[in-house]
Amino acid sequence: MDMDSVECLSFPEASMDVDDVDSHHHHHSIPLHPVHLAASGGGGGGRSFPKVNAGGGAAAGGVGAIVGAAGGPPATSVHELLECPVCTNSMFPPIHQCQNGHTLCSTCKARVHNRCPTCRQELGDIRCLALEKVAESLELPCKYCSLGCPEIFPYYSKIKHEGQCSFRPYNCPYAGSECAVGGDIPFLVAHLRDDHKVDMHSGCTFNHRYVKSNPREVENATWMLTVFHCFGQYFCLHFEAFQLGMAPVYMAFLRFMGDENEARNYTYSLEVGGNGRKMVWEGTPRSIRDSHRKVRDSHDGLIIQRNMALFFSGGDRKELKLRVTGRIWKEQPNPDGTCIPNLCS
Repeated sequence: MDMDSVECLSFPEASMDVDDVDSHHHHHSIPLHPVHLAASGGGGGGRSFPKVNAGGGAAAGGVGAIVGAAGGPPATSVHELLECPVCTNSMFPPIHQCQNGHTLCSTCKARVHNRCPTCRQELGDIRCLALEKVAESLELPCKYCSLGCPEIFPYYSKIKHEGQCSFRPYNCPYAGSECAVGGDIPFLVAHLRDDHKVDMHSGCTFNHRYVKSNPREVENATWMLTVFHCFGQYFCLHFEAFQLGMAPVYMAFLRFMGDENEARNYTYSLEVGGNGRKMVWEGTPRSIRDSHRKVRDSHDGLIIQRNMALFFSGGDRKELKLRVTGRIWKEQPNPDGTCIPNLCS
């Protein structure tokens, strides 16, 4: 491959229906006869998408020698060669092709019911080894480069990194309904405030009261979420009722709006009580990278059995009246190496 002709190409993040492929995408195809690819060697030296010089043609022995099954013009870029015609994402091995040479990714192969989305011929189990060989020589930027990630990875390492990339969008932490919104922290804070009407508070201490007229209706209990801003960060306080085995319980826990490594810098405590008794929980907030359900099902928070909650409520125990107080602090190192809690930002 002639690495002297190099351009940077962006990867589109898009999707389309299988039936739209023919009308939307003039996709490449790979002939079944062997194609000899030139070695990438050490040329170029850059860390960007290599774009093949179309002028080299088949005589150059490179990717430009790969032509469409219908005799069309040669594909001019590795990016186009590796783009799946169904989901338009980059194809990772195994890369499949039909008898006419049209390619698609392994994920979409399962979606098209063994029919080529381009020519409608049966797919079978043909691998496009030539295109997989091309993929081995590539180094690509993370798909979250537009969000700030500067990393570039070998083709086979890209997916693993993107699953853990610290620049990847966060999911909406709201737990009261299935919300598919994602984005960075400032966007999600505005989304919670404006779309979910979540209460917003400033400060590192809180005092909340939860009242429910019929505490026996655990399965119909409403999830409650409050967002706190302190130390320049945002925290989500969750309170809900659910069944733990056969026993109805109430649970409160805190999540940090940021990555897990940052969450470890903070500690929080929760306290609930009444009638001269109290329960206290102390721990590290979980990142919103962990879903609400994952945190809840791990029981990582203050859990109150219903009988104890009604005891704390006082009166005739027919109405839930819980007061949950708490605080958030950040450990600050002393010159002597010890840590002291910092309660104010």
